[in-house]
Amino acid sequence: MGEPAIAVHGGAGGRRPEDDRPHREALARALEAGAAEFGAGGRAVSAVQAAVRLLEDCPLFNAGRGSVLHRDGAVEMDAGIMCGRDRQAGAVAGVTQVRNPIALAAAVMERTDHVLMAGAAAERLAQDWGLRLEDPEWFVTDRQRERWEAAAPGTVGAVALDADGHLAAGTSTGGLRGRLPGRVGDSPLVGAGVYAEDGVCAVSATGDGEHLIRAVAAHEVAALVRHRNLTLSEAAEAVLERRVRPLGGHGGLIAMSPTGEVAMPFTTPVMYRGRLRGGGPANTQVGRER
Repeated sequence: MGEPAIAVHGGAGGRRPEDDRPHREALARALEAGAAEFGAGGRAVSAVQAAVRLLEDCPLFNAGRGSVLHRDGAVEMDAGIMCGRDRQAGAVAGVTQVRNPIALAAAVMERTDHVLMAGAAAERLAQDWGLRLEDPEWFVTDRQRERWEAAAPGTVGAVALDADGHLAAGTSTGGLRGRLPGRVGDSPLVGAGVYAEDGVCAVSATGDGEHLIRAVAAHEVAALVRHRNLTLSEAAEAVLERRVRPLGGHGGLIAMSPTGEVAMPFTTPVMYRGRLRGGGPANTQVGRER
């Protein structure tokens, strides 16, 4: 039995807000929601889902309620989740009505033999399973309408280690602002935006999705730990600097080791992130502060 731990991110971006307290408070609430699952005897995958759900419901981040708009002014959301214990995974892409895409991704993992479901078929499953749906307009916030012309990548995610030593990772996103409808990024793709394997690490990525896909970023962190014996921090930083940056991409990663070590490197000016271990306080960061 070990000490459980959880880390979250709210996306990597280019400019720090004038007041980042609301973002930090939301990150702290997400960490506490995940930790509460541990307190109730929950597994790492339950903690990840709880943390990501809270961030999806927060309009400050690009996922769920705060999702950015595609070129035609609507929302399409993606999410993926993976359990390190047995490497089961579930993901959804292009959903428009599911309030918490991470919950649907978890249901795909737990209730089907598939990994990735997309579009209307995925939403029919959500309806069949009694998951909460919203009208598509509910996801379109005034903030995102005002920012429709801007361009900044973003995502939310969590990685966790439970008391039994099992790892899990989850990632959820509203995608890339102004993208073509139907575009799917890295977040729901196992090995690109999300990966977890007991004994190795759990990873959630954020940033330029196409470049993270081409770099197979999340799995590459695990491969460097497993085959090159790099530390978690060394592996995560190497992926961003040697695999993603040469492709022209920028972003960040949160990763957790089997001992609860956390790495949270990023190559953008800011990344919203936080960590919590055991019964300790939530620690949240935005810029380069330590």
